Amino acid sequence: MKTQQHVIVISYDAFSKDNWDSACQQPNMARLLENGTYTTEMKSVYPTLTYVIHSSYVTGMYPNKHGVYHNNPLQPFVPEQDQDWHWFRSDIKKPTIYEAVRDQGMTVAGILWPVTGKANIQYNIPEIKAVKNENQALKILKSGSKLFTIGMELKYGKYRKGIEQPYLDDFITRCAVDTIKNKKPNLLLMHLIDLDDTKHALGTKGPHIEQVIERMDKRIGNLMEAVEEAGILQQTTFIIVGDHGQLDVQYKVHLNRLLQEQGLIYEENGKMQWRAYIQGAGGAAYLHVKPGDEQALQQALAILHEVKQQEEYGIEDIYGRAELARFHVDPAFPYMIEAKPGYAFEDSLTEPVVLDLHARGETYATHGYSPEKPDYTSVFVASGRGIKPQAPMGNIEVIDLAPTIGQLLNVPFTNCDGRALTEIIADE
Repeated sequence: MKTQQHVIVISYDAFSKDNWDSACQQPNMARLLENGTYTTEMKSVYPTLTYVIHSSYVTGMYPNKHGVYHNNPLQPFVPEQDQDWHWFRSDIKKPTIYEAVRDQGMTVAGILWPVTGKANIQYNIPEIKAVKNENQALKILKSGSKLFTIGMELKYGKYRKGIEQPYLDDFITRCAVDTIKNKKPNLLLMHLIDLDDTKHALGTKGPHIEQVIERMDKRIGNLMEAVEEAGILQQTTFIIVGDHGQLDVQYKVHLNRLLQEQGLIYEENGKMQWRAYIQGAGGAAYLHVKPGDEQALQQALAILHEVKQQEEYGIEDIYGRAELARFHVDPAFPYMIEAKPGYAFEDSLTEPVVLDLHARGETYATHGYSPEKPDYTSVFVASGRGIKPQAPMGNIEVIDLAPTIGQLLNVPFTNCDGRALTEIIADE
């Protein structure tokens, strides 16, 4: 009988190149590196948003194929806190590595992994949030593995305070430790958000970042101990991936205000309507135009090209289809807008066109920018079974994760855009 193999994937949200010098000196990361390898040059997809990237992680495909183009489906005029996200597996149009693993008779666990609501995962607590009048507990139960979710909540729910950090990531880690010890899944996918939340709120530099990196290393240590206690250390590969970087922001830009001034967004019979609408994605934005309305398209483009010449609006570029095809953006989107560093795009019609956060005494950072922004790459660490220590890596992208998991678990997964990182996988 073949020995069972195990892969634990820790999505360390917003773990980017600029965090590496600190993270690699932490004791547990250093232990992983003794039997592993890493790069700080992993390239992401466009726009660099968490749900877009995690869909690329598990499909090995670019967004133009897997179909998740933003964290949120388009919901004009709905406040951000009330918007639905791409919570559900059905939003991904392509096969996933976790389904391929299950098809081979192996077990999968997902703990707060994005876009896994109602997914075919044996032990699943999906990342999903109640909006409007929904009940949070009921929504998770309906969308995940009921008995598993109830069991984890009864054991560890007392350690959580809603989605507040660091309590949420501590809860996720406790659930993962329990799952490793008691279920020994062949594939564990988990998503830790402490660093991303902290950067968004307090900026990308400062003592608060060092504190998160220390907390994260302790969580990594807890997972390593769980693997040892489960007796599967020699059969386990750890993979740690950062999905995107973040950039500090001084100005939030609300370009829809300009479309509204020119009549492309308007009120009719007490309801807001639109002919053109800009869906902010942090460091990028999508231009949506009602199908067939060529006049609205040309009017919106004229507005954008005019304000691009003015520094205060923070437009670095307006990408057409040629550039977007190179970024593997869905052909449904003819134009996107890229922000300059220090600027971010949001949808709101109630804020000023350009909001100076520093003048309000606020700090903020975000992502979504082009993966080709300078020094905007992420970290990839692999350690343990099947990994060549200190093996150099070629150019890698987030789409390479799924086929690499497939190779490590001996699960066929080659019909995708990414490649298995064979340069770091040892011959067995």
